[in-house]
Amino acid sequence: MPRTTDGDGTPVPQRLLAAATRLFAERGYDRTSVQEIVEAAGVTKGALYHYFGSKDDLLHEVYARVLRVQQERLDAFADADEPVEKRLRDAAADVVVTTIENLDDASIFFRSMHHLSPDKNRQVRAERRRYHERFRALIEEGQRTGVFTKETPADLVVDYHFGSIHHLSTWYRPDGPLSKQEVADHLADLLLRALRP
Repeated sequence: MPRTTDGDGTPVPQRLLAAATRLFAERGYDRTSVQEIVEAAGVTKGALYHYFGSKDDLLHEVYARVLRVQQERLDAFADADEPVEKRLRDAAADVVVTTIENLDDASIFFRSMHHLSPDKNRQVRAERRRYHERFRALIEEGQRTGVFTKETPADLVVDYHFGSIHHLSTWYRPDGPLSKQEVADHLADLLLRALRP
């Protein structure tokens, strides 16, 4: 991707995403215009449409970039040569940390997902389903090998954990009593306690 010639040399797509993320967080997706995004990014509408076909594409990318990182990290944890309990705990804590590190992106997306076109919505759901299925596979592996109880269905455990994560933006504050790692450790430990035989 071409680099800009101004100030810090940030590539245009990253400038657009940063501006969109900030404006969507401050004003909401539906109350932010394309013109406001390009003005905040210091580019033209032509530049936006060169990299993103629409405001809808920007919204999709706000979430997709976080999910790509989380998927790569989950795959690394799942493929590690470690006991399943450690792999699951590491993955469970990591998704909390990466969500908190990208809390604006995640909260924007969950507030605004309904604005996506049907095709983009299907694409996002498929990407999230792939992530959840890989996470669930770790639980099922532990259940098959007797490390985890089979009393609670794996799907319910996944929904429980990710329900907690999806609500982080409603209560987590960086200056609050718990660090992102402490929150991650507590939620990962709750998950493992629910699975112990």
